[in-house]
Amino acid sequence: MSTILIVEDEARIASFIAKGLKAAGFVPRTTSLGREAVELALQGDPDLILLDVGLPDISGFDVLTALRGQGVTTPVIMLTARSSVADRVAGLQGGADDYMPKPFSFEELLARVRLRLRAEPAPAEGTMTLTHHDLTLDIKTRRVDVAGTTVELSAREFSLLETFMRHPGQVLSREQLLSTVWGLDFDPGSNVVEVYVSYLRQKLGKERLRTVRGMGYRLE
Repeated sequence: MSTILIVEDEARIASFIAKGLKAAGFVPRTTSLGREAVELALQGDPDLILLDVGLPDISGFDVLTALRGQGVTTPVIMLTARSSVADRVAGLQGGADDYMPKPFSFEELLARVRLRLRAEPAPAEGTMTLTHHDLTLDIKTRRVDVAGTTVELSAREFSLLETFMRHPGQVLSREQLLSTVWGLDFDPGSNVVEVYVSYLRQKLGKERLRTVRGMGYRLE
């Protein structure tokens, strides 16, 4: 059974999440302190971490920085009452795998936990060729093959597909795609992500990129 470390200083919320995860077949562990969370993550090797931003000793962002700085690659889902795009981007760029603003439904949280746990490991940043089923992306030559046939992509389409192929099976939010492919200065209210996902579907096949309602997109 997968172990989930819950880092949350509100006892009611921590208990609610822990009971739900236990009922779903997971092994929950809880702490309300950021520094203790770092120690537990380093010693206990949890399968996933649910990390609140507002902790009494150090912030969730500091916890995330400490973990990633020590090479911990455990999936992290940030939990916070802060719903601004800037806070979401800060978490994602700091190494978080997902971001859930409070309040949230437990059903959605459980769905995201399961998605992260079954996601394939992301290829290393130095990898020059990415492969997913019959898709092949060569970063050096900027060539994309679909079932052995070369497909022409624009520079932005290529970057978007590369992002998906570095996170196969994971749901990527609009904000995560915007910050990764277009940068922080891009208008968060734009529909550019939807437009370019549509372009990729036209060129690669609409069944390859699935819309996960209310969450983002996933490479199938």
